[in-house]
Amino acid sequence: MAKTLEAREKAKQKPKQKKAARKAAKAPAPGAARVQAILEALDRLYPRATCALKHNNAWELLVATILSAQCTDERVNMVTPRLFARFPSPEAMAKSDVREVAEIIRSTGFFNNKAKNIVGAARKIVSDFGGQVPREMEKLLAVPGAARKTANVVLGTAFGIPSGVVVDTHVTRIAQRLELTREKTPEKIEQDLMRILPRERWILFSHQVIHFGRDICKARKPECGRCPLEPLCRAPDKNLP
Repeated sequence: MAKTLEAREKAKQKPKQKKAARKAAKAPAPGAARVQAILEALDRLYPRATCALKHNNAWELLVATILSAQCTDERVNMVTPRLFARFPSPEAMAKSDVREVAEIIRSTGFFNNKAKNIVGAARKIVSDFGGQVPREMEKLLAVPGAARKTANVVLGTAFGIPSGVVVDTHVTRIAQRLELTREKTPEKIEQDLMRILPRERWILFSHQVIHFGRDICKARKPECGRCPLEPLCRAPDKNLP
């Protein structure tokens, strides 16, 4: 009886295994030549791509990145000048009233949680790191509001440390469209990109792809007709004339 049940279970699994195998066969891992062609096309489009969040130092970039969650960079850049004029350093922010911070950043959305994180980050940086934003991933992840994406932004842009690949909605969408990954979660997508991209490209790649996603490879209506990466793209949602 046990063998019969085991045989039935195996029989049920076979169609699922075949389906998964067919799916994997349709989306082969990108070859080195194709990855290089994608990087060269991005270089031609955005040779000097940089972070769109305006900042003067690592602390300001950390705060701006926390504010950018579920908010446009343009809106964040409108809010941060007033915020940094009022609280110009981690020490000043650590002594602030969370309610005042929340009022200043209200237009970025989720302002109460963001204000708590920003003030909490300032207090952590002052108490544990001497008022300096840490340069190590493990330490940054201990700062309130600094998940891995935020830490990658700060380490890469502020310090030039390629700790990983920033994966936002643009990078997720385009990496999938270009079949650089079959994964769905940011963590797994980042791991795939780190495996296929040269380490020295981790920082620039994200900046380039984010600009590319805003300008050409848009979510709802990608402008495939003017996209130089179109010959390299096998996305099912192409928008060709």
